[in-house]
Amino acid sequence: MGRVHQETSRPSSSSASPSSPAVTTSTSITETVNGSHDFKIAGYSLSKGIGIGKYIASDTFMVGGYSWAIYFYPDGKSLEDNATYVSLFIALAGEGTDVRALFELTLLDQSGRERHKVHTHFGRTLESGPYTLKYRGSMWGYKRFFKRTALEASDYLKDDCLQVHCSVGVVRCHTEGPKIYSIPLPPSDIGQHFGQLLESGKGTDITFEFDEESFSAHKLVLAARSPVFRAQLYGPMKDQNTRCIKVEDIEAPVFKALLHFMYWDTLPDFEEITGSSSKCSSTLMSQHLLAAADRYGLDRLRLLCEAKLCEDVAINTVATTLALAEQHHCFQLKSVCLKFVALPENLRAVMQTDGFEYLKQSCPHVLTELLEYVARINEHSIAVGKQGIEGILDGSDVHGRRVKQRL
Repeated sequence: MGRVHQETSRPSSSSASPSSPAVTTSTSITETVNGSHDFKIAGYSLSKGIGIGKYIASDTFMVGGYSWAIYFYPDGKSLEDNATYVSLFIALAGEGTDVRALFELTLLDQSGRERHKVHTHFGRTLESGPYTLKYRGSMWGYKRFFKRTALEASDYLKDDCLQVHCSVGVVRCHTEGPKIYSIPLPPSDIGQHFGQLLESGKGTDITFEFDEESFSAHKLVLAARSPVFRAQLYGPMKDQNTRCIKVEDIEAPVFKALLHFMYWDTLPDFEEITGSSSKCSSTLMSQHLLAAADRYGLDRLRLLCEAKLCEDVAINTVATTLALAEQHHCFQLKSVCLKFVALPENLRAVMQTDGFEYLKQSCPHVLTELLEYVARINEHSIAVGKQGIEGILDGSDVHGRRVKQRL
């Protein structure tokens, strides 16, 4: 990342008395936090004719703590150009005010000769400094990015596809004082110490029994990690027998994984616990472990399981994951599942799974939200196929919210 340094100090004097204050220094550092996004526009010929001022949007991406999106206008952005040019912009797609940034928009040459069309702020002196986006929906780019007839005869268009690369450098400024010392510190290993304590079995004072196996642990560790165990073992309504507890509503492998996290503060190896390397087994374990984490008030474990389920979303398990997300108020996971199911290429296959039947019975109101997602996709996406163009993006961001456009 680029940096600009400015140092300030209080000058010293050779005639200063011993009681004079010491000279202090500080450094102002201006730098950029950089990120990039690749946007493929497939079916370019079918996007023509959607209308001047209407655009196709990339998915949103994060750089420097802000949300961005690429907007491509097949018929151009301005009425005065009469669809002679295509337009290309980078937009601030999320909340933000007076965001200063550097931008680069590149239309990739697909002939292999790397004669890309590049418009960039990077690597050159800017007379007026970085570009400032005033508020959400503000854009930087070109109304006349490329003449349409020239584009369609060029090597930038291949197999009816265009490839756009976008780079963003968000400008950040902060001030640093002097560092008196710098000692490298090792990462925390408290989890390793507690994990080894669990594995050794030393000092255990409670046993959890299942049908065919049991697990020993330490009451104080459990109470420190879980408010539910704290109440169960030391609260005024604590269990009468706190040395041996029969567990009936959680499967043994799931409870073993729960104990692993409470001591090691990491997710266990699911393949080792389940004895299976299949993605379905891993997803099932994540689902059960999330429910157990919610039950015992382990918020970090709950989020770890939620993140893993977001990564592993699949046709045969997404419906049960969606039901789980609804039941345990996992809003980010729920959003990912709804978006996945609502895609035209996924919806029919998901509806044929047993999990979808379970979803209908356990969370029927979620189907209403799913219909809204499906309608939103049909309204704001360009579907290429026998039906041609089924919908267009018109003045909304990728989440279907209205966005003010500004040059």
